[in-house]
Amino acid sequence: MRAGMRFARCHSLLPFAAALCGVGFLSLMDAFMKQAALLIGAYTATVLRAFIGAALIAPVWLSRRPAMPTRPVWKLHVERGIVSAFMALSFFFSITLLPLAEAIALSFIAPLIALYLAGVLLGETISRAAIAASLLGFAGTLVIVGGRIGQGAFDDRAALGVAALLVSALLYAYNFIVIRRQAQVAGPLEIATFHSGIGGLVLLTLAPLLWEPPSSDALVPLLVAGALTVAGSLMIAWAYARAEANVLVPTEYSGFVWAALFGWLFFRENVTLPTLAGTALIVTGCWLAARGDSGRETAPA
Repeated sequence: MRAGMRFARCHSLLPFAAALCGVGFLSLMDAFMKQAALLIGAYTATVLRAFIGAALIAPVWLSRRPAMPTRPVWKLHVERGIVSAFMALSFFFSITLLPLAEAIALSFIAPLIALYLAGVLLGETISRAAIAASLLGFAGTLVIVGGRIGQGAFDDRAALGVAALLVSALLYAYNFIVIRRQAQVAGPLEIATFHSGIGGLVLLTLAPLLWEPPSSDALVPLLVAGALTVAGSLMIAWAYARAEANVLVPTEYSGFVWAALFGWLFFRENVTLPTLAGTALIVTGCWLAARGDSGRETAPA
């Protein structure tokens, strides 16, 4: 019986471990993308990553002989493709100007922004917990930016990086809303295929203005980043299909630890105390918001 209990416990931990690894893969992808973006520019790196990801995942989706999306589903795919294209571009541009850990910390405000967007776009009630969470998130952002100002490190490049990151976070928050609708009408492989493919095509329209010929030095980081994107996304999808979201959400915040580790290993970036303090405030805000949502969902009718 004890052996059976241990097996059941280990089995129940597998989704958590998979989600943790998935976040780690995506954080490592950010490090390789920063490397590529510094070599050939954020725009070219983002476009190539999108097409590499589509080339890796599309054959898997097509091998299942799927039915083509209906017109309403196509609209959702296109909408998310456009949003995620500029979300990714602004994020990868921001990490060429900011340390990885700092950028990831600031990106954690996206779920808090999503709470308000859900209220406006989906008619969901904004609870007191959500308001308190957003205030903590805003305070955390001020602490991180204020730390840079206090150290005299908030120059024009840093200001541009923070601005790009906040644009990315706003788009990521809207992305949550689209995903919620998209997941009800399409499977994960279809979503991943169209997400990468449409995102790449959307960004390609800016090629006459922003394209830089890729160097051979950037090829390996881009290929690794594309593979890590697919692997991380599939591991997270596998985990969320086998465990409740409230159990797995904390793994998202391990992204800061991964980013701090990879930022130091790849670029010798140090994590400052204001970044740690600001991250703690933002994560606390997200935790309060998640508890508030969980409480509403489990309350008796």
